[in-house]
Amino acid sequence: MNGSALSPSAALYAPMTDPFGRTISYLRASVTDRCDLRCFYCMSEDMTFLPKADLLTLEELDRLCSAFIAKGVRKLRLTGGEPLVRRNVMSLVRSLSRHLDTGALGELTLTTNGSQLARFAGELRDCGVRRINVSLDTLDPAKFRAITRWGDLDKVLAGIEAARSAGLAVKINAVALKNLNEDEIPSLMEWAHGKGMALTLIEVMPMGDIGEGRIDQYVPLSLLRARLVKQYTMTDLDDDTGGPARYVRVSETGGKLGFITPMTHNFCESCNRVRITCTGTLHTCLGHEDASDLRKPLRASAEDDLLSAAIDRAIGLKPKGHDFIIDRRHNRPSVSRHMSVTGG
Repeated sequence: MNGSALSPSAALYAPMTDPFGRTISYLRASVTDRCDLRCFYCMSEDMTFLPKADLLTLEELDRLCSAFIAKGVRKLRLTGGEPLVRRNVMSLVRSLSRHLDTGALGELTLTTNGSQLARFAGELRDCGVRRINVSLDTLDPAKFRAITRWGDLDKVLAGIEAARSAGLAVKINAVALKNLNEDEIPSLMEWAHGKGMALTLIEVMPMGDIGEGRIDQYVPLSLLRARLVKQYTMTDLDDDTGGPARYVRVSETGGKLGFITPMTHNFCESCNRVRITCTGTLHTCLGHEDASDLRKPLRASAEDDLLSAAIDRAIGLKPKGHDFIIDRRHNRPSVSRHMSVTGG
């Protein structure tokens, strides 16, 4: 893969600012829509994945991410699907790490389901990754298999331990699921905090047709927090990790607990992030059907002028906030694309 540095003109680009004065400094880049699990709140059981020919090559993904870094992105998160199932994905991580070496990029990280971490944890560390997010909704093997449809909890736990042994800081992300794992949140939190890992809780988001009723999955985090404060002492923190989570310190465990609440509290006022898909589509808001094709200008010229202009036009259309709702009447998603396509 081409490991060239940013072009001399990169420094001439002004930081990206959307119509509401928010500086865009955080890019989430999906490297694949494929996953080795089928979590029922994310995918249907019989997913139709994109033809491989539609995906950007790893070299194109590198160039696209580098264009955003040249325009002021300081945090880059690789996502999927499951990013570590993309063939030769570590060559992309290794190439992008050059921006850490130059100081152009402040952080390179990824979100994973943990299934492949035992293989890649050491190499991720060697490439400059210092912390990762692992999606894990339960510590009960039977529940885990039910949620993921065929996942192996022991494999994920082994991956988490491999990451910690490699020196990676691990944060656990858990989607709160009604009548499934909501009663397990205290034990999940105590387990994570006992290993020095933060836990972030996430509300179900109405994205994609998954063959399930969203209203049957959804539990508001305001309700879970009200339950937790009866058992734990929680102090609000001002921590800003560049994402939508709002954190508290739990006195009894000493750990951090985050809440991502797209349904009960719109967290858009300080949004600093955009997403690109593995096909080169830019989404400036997770909760809108907006889409800007960056693949066409990327492939139209070996220079980045057309690509940079396309990015600027898209950022100029970024909405003020998302419109997530659970449609109780028609039981349909607010956004038709699956989270696995958009990037987690």
